[in-house]
Amino acid sequence: MKKPWDTDALISRFEDNRNPELAVSMAAYMKHNFPFLGIQKPLRTALMKEQLSTYLLPEKAQLKSIVQALYALPEREFHYAAIELLEQAKKELTPDDLPFLRSLVESNSWWDTVDAIAPKLAGHIVLLDRTITAPLLVEWAHAENLWTQRAAILHQLKFKQRTDTEMLGSIIELHAESREFFIQKSIGWALREYAKTDPMWVLDFVSAHALQPLSKREALKHIKK
Repeated sequence: MKKPWDTDALISRFEDNRNPELAVSMAAYMKHNFPFLGIQKPLRTALMKEQLSTYLLPEKAQLKSIVQALYALPEREFHYAAIELLEQAKKELTPDDLPFLRSLVESNSWWDTVDAIAPKLAGHIVLLDRTITAPLLVEWAHAENLWTQRAAILHQLKFKQRTDTEMLGSIIELHAESREFFIQKSIGWALREYAKTDPMWVLDFVSAHALQPLSKREALKHIKK
């Protein structure tokens, strides 16, 4: 029988697997934006699996405070664990949770967490009720925070046939002239991914808009000429 969720048990599980040597290289890979425990993804996945096999998922009322507690810890692996916990409990998420996700996007921000939150969590919520959620993602697209902008661009990344191309196009148009690398890259990525579903739409869009060279190159990377 599983026990009630225990955040301290998860923290201890991670702490017990510190690897200072790996931590150095992992921090360097992330441009020294965050310290690391030195737990690579396969081991981190295994540790989370052990935690979830022993403990029940937190109740919805506790979930946000637990995620915030993990996000407040300095080491990056705890932030990954917080996002994984939300993914495990995503059936509990509703449109009312989008502002909370935005707060995570804008905290400890870098591409690794933002690129997990946007398609896997924000995207999941958006599909629950687009009449409510789409206007909120438009607000994200107009945010001053570049990571919130990136999340808006990428939230439909895995939608395939369910992609709202009008929304995708309008958000991209908003940032098409951006000189920011992470925005240019996200535009290219979003278009490249949708090209797997509708390459002609992407070709037409790219030909009709003055995208930055990086965005255009990324968008057309896998489209057969």
